[in-house]
Amino acid sequence: MNIHEYQAKALLRQYGAPVSEGRIVMKADEAKTCASEMDGPLWVVKAQIHAGGRGKGSFKEAEAGEKGGVRLAKSVEEAEELTRQMLGRTLVTHQTGPAGKQVNRIYIEDGSDIARELYLALLVDRQTSRVSFVASTEGGMDIEEVAEHTPEKIVSFSVDPASGLSDFHGRRVAFALGLEGSQVKQCVALVKNLYRMFIEKDMEMLEINPLIVTPEGQIKCLDAKMGFDNNALYRQADIMALRDETEEDSKELAASKFDLNYIALDGEIGCMVNGAGLAMATMDIIKLFGAEPANFLDVGGGATKEKVTEAFKIITSDQNVKGILVNIFGGIMRCDIIAEGIIAAVKEVGLQVPLVVRLEGTNVELGKEIIAKSGLNVIAADDLSDAAQKIVKAVKG
Repeated sequence: MNIHEYQAKALLRQYGAPVSEGRIVMKADEAKTCASEMDGPLWVVKAQIHAGGRGKGSFKEAEAGEKGGVRLAKSVEEAEELTRQMLGRTLVTHQTGPAGKQVNRIYIEDGSDIARELYLALLVDRQTSRVSFVASTEGGMDIEEVAEHTPEKIVSFSVDPASGLSDFHGRRVAFALGLEGSQVKQCVALVKNLYRMFIEKDMEMLEINPLIVTPEGQIKCLDAKMGFDNNALYRQADIMALRDETEEDSKELAASKFDLNYIALDGEIGCMVNGAGLAMATMDIIKLFGAEPANFLDVGGGATKEKVTEAFKIITSDQNVKGILVNIFGGIMRCDIIAEGIIAAVKEVGLQVPLVVRLEGTNVELGKEIIAKSGLNVIAADDLSDAAQKIVKAVKG
């Protein structure tokens, strides 16, 4: 789960990390008052969406001179005007895709003088199964760009959970960033606070870009992105309260409410499977036979008839879906339960596209019998290859 920048800044402040003063604005009429509560003389007006590249992004149907979702205001009146220009409009960045995301919140922040821009991140390293630090002197840039063109400017290391974090790790980050004097002490304290927050809040990713050094030699977190482990949110009620459902795909959101694993893709064939490995194999073979998967939908090992029904509804709600492939291997999940769920869903929402069903495993004969006697226009398949060829043929004609 991701959160907005202003929410991330509040968490950073809670853990003693240095951030600028700021106010969140939901209505343009509030902007002038919020800006006047801060010192100025420069304010930063930031669109709040769950995507990077806001400063380089552009608004759909933008007027001449309007650029980016991060702008500078030299008066409270200008801060209000910039807020009006951004609220309610769709911001397109390299991370949102061409559809963009609607801006429903604006963060107005005190401006900062910048002497240097740096990069600092914590993430879960899947290779080492440890928390890793990533530091670079090239702050303010996409880290992928730095990795491609100047990888020598990135320093990365992991923390052994047995021994934990020490001052040595903080000094290593400080030296990697080229900090000196009192800045090293500040960096050691910051690294400790960030690591503690990362562990206590079950984070997957924490990115400070840029981490700045002011002309006075103080370090400050100027921007922040945070991602949290969905599997641990049950014990993070305060983080769950920060969830902005308007930033999430509606179908993925509906799936999460029924404990379904759903990821929207760009293809035309909807996939309903049980198990991530089977999902990957199903998507691969669809591509092998010349089509593209429209989603990754895993109903899991213990799905009920109701969950299967909801899964089918989610797939059919996607206007891009031209055909559906159900590929189930019955282990814990029984094939007859899948069959009953498919029938219930089709009767409830209708069937406007070709449907191919391949069942194998526990109660497979009963499942096939249930579908055969349903009277539905379902194409049966004997194995995965057969199923993929049949759905691709039905979709492609």
